[in-house]
Amino acid sequence: MFVDELTIKVIAGKGGDGCTSFRREKFVPMGGPDGGNGGAGASIIFRVDKGLKTLVDLRYMKIIKGKKGENGKGSNRNGANALDVIIKVPEGTTIVDANTNQVIADLVGNVHEAIVAHGGRGGRGNVAFKTQNDTAPKFSELGEPGEEKILHVELKMIADVGLVGLPSVGKSTILSMVSAATPKIASYHFTTLSPNLGVVKLRDGRSFIMADLPGLIKGAKDGVGLGHKFLRHAMRTKILVHVIDMGAEENRNPIEDYQIIRRELEDYSEKLALKKEIIVANKMDLENAFKNLDEFKKTYPDKVIVPISSVTNTGFDQLMNLIADTLDTIKEDPLEEDFSHVTYKFHNEKPFKITKVGDVWVLEGDLLEKLFKMTRFDEDEAIIRFARKLKGMGVDEELERLGAKPGDEVQICDYIFEFKE
Repeated sequence: MFVDELTIKVIAGKGGDGCTSFRREKFVPMGGPDGGNGGAGASIIFRVDKGLKTLVDLRYMKIIKGKKGENGKGSNRNGANALDVIIKVPEGTTIVDANTNQVIADLVGNVHEAIVAHGGRGGRGNVAFKTQNDTAPKFSELGEPGEEKILHVELKMIADVGLVGLPSVGKSTILSMVSAATPKIASYHFTTLSPNLGVVKLRDGRSFIMADLPGLIKGAKDGVGLGHKFLRHAMRTKILVHVIDMGAEENRNPIEDYQIIRRELEDYSEKLALKKEIIVANKMDLENAFKNLDEFKKTYPDKVIVPISSVTNTGFDQLMNLIADTLDTIKEDPLEEDFSHVTYKFHNEKPFKITKVGDVWVLEGDLLEKLFKMTRFDEDEAIIRFARKLKGMGVDEELERLGAKPGDEVQICDYIFEFKE
């Protein structure tokens, strides 16, 4: 089964909790704090496996979850880090954050793996909070929650050459004749339901990868037919080999066929339309093929056109050598358009937001919520530290400015507190 697009949820592991502990040895009356830190939670990592050609293994993984780090212990023993979760994917996989549409990673070229969700850091034990003024802190931190994301995972196959064209123009036949690939071939439209890859080896030792992409039809970029699903694969190629039924076997007009596909490529991506192109005049064994080819050359005198026939097995050596020669001139071209990973943050904005829902003041913000989730509310000193942190962030001042009164209810996450001056 060929799967090239899916959406999954990933939850990285929570960090282990820090430990609140004190030395209790017989002859050490003032032993002091010795609570260790928690271990880091498991990160979720996508790693390239060149043996994979589809995302089918991910299809049944609706949620991928990492393990929690080990808790810290007394005697200054830190918890162990959880083992990262490694997910193997084919080369050419792009991972996008579904909520922000930001590209997290594009696994091509020298990029072989990417952390798609970071595990939470371990909570600090009470020995980490020891200071000159507080030599015996009686609190520690809980582990940091791991990142949680909805990911859109998309595969764009890595191929040097992409065969494009309308259905039943002979793309699969060409691939089967020049490589060891065995695509399904029949005399009806949409025989090719998924891209096929084949390695082409020339007598002079050169080789390249060729992909037969499912047939495009008019309106493909808007979702008509099957080809629109596979235009993304053409983005990875260095050369487009445009196959045309020059024999007009089904009462086609070769010039109109070419124009239909060119419009679909241009509408989908300007960069795709600008890729180097070789036109293959296929089915030259048919009656009207040479007449149609002459008309085509008059309309497009500057195009590179190679006539072939799979029936008479002619033109293939010329075509393969031309493709190899063209590839030699563009080997250093990037496989794909550049992605921007720049995120701009405005540091002068408050790290929280306050809204009033009914009679309850609701506090939101990533930094604030992380602080809340890492606070032990069963330890008095931890609660005091939490309140001090909120005040330092300006939460108390902002609540008062908005009109909050002592005794009002304040909500953080699913918990409600009483506002006090």
